Amino acid sequence: MSDFVKIIGVTDECYDTKTFEFQWDEKAFPGQFVMIWTPGMEEIPMSLSKTGRIKAVTVKAIGPSTKRLHELTIGDILRVRGPYGHGYDLQHDKQYLIVGGGVGTASVLPAIKETGADTVIGARSEQDIILRDRALKYASNVWFATDDGSFGFHGNVVQLMREKCAEKQYDCVIGCGPEIMLFFLFQACQELHLPCQLSLERHMKCGAGVCGCCVMNGQRVCRDGPVFTGEQIAKMKEFGHAKRDECGRLVTFR
Repeated sequence: MSDFVKIIGVTDECYDTKTFEFQWDEKAFPGQFVMIWTPGMEEIPMSLSKTGRIKAVTVKAIGPSTKRLHELTIGDILRVRGPYGHGYDLQHDKQYLIVGGGVGTASVLPAIKETGADTVIGARSEQDIILRDRALKYASNVWFATDDGSFGFHGNVVQLMREKCAEKQYDCVIGCGPEIMLFFLFQACQELHLPCQLSLERHMKCGAGVCGCCVMNGQRVCRDGPVFTGEQIAKMKEFGHAKRDECGRLVTFR
């Protein structure tokens, strides 16, 4: 489904990240994403940070298209296409530990709201933490990790996740963040024999599984994901090692 929607709210999450709210009646689930476009930018995939009747995307300004989005304000128009992909499989009889890193926290926020689960949020510094108030509102417990120690735990989010798993038994870990974070989070879950669901990111042109730019070891991240189980990720040899560029060519990480 593709619709033009009006921005009804803009929140500055931190110095380089904003949340844009819009009313859209399409059904969406935690972990799904939409394709966003407005004149002057390329169409790009964005995780939904709100999935109710009032939906939202949380945008970090890191390139021309996201910087163009940051120029918009209340009353401006977005074209929204989707929602796409498989989200998180949330069962209310399970104990989840939810892990968000950087702007990836946007993807897990709806899961935090739905489950009220314990949550660990990581960022480079205190000024990089986003969606703090909403996480504190919805989660049973929230712990923060900063690389520079300016707020909360001094260290990375996976180190803090390991500490929390040593203190309490969880049934599953849900996570989204930079791939390097997810790679080590996956390894930690493997070592702890703990099931996980991780939201992966790849270059997406269509969002519908047609273009092939997001394919990883035969799995289309836009269509078969973006959320994958630990069992699925264990078969993805490119995870943490390689991705495809805008032309679909395989590029290894340095």
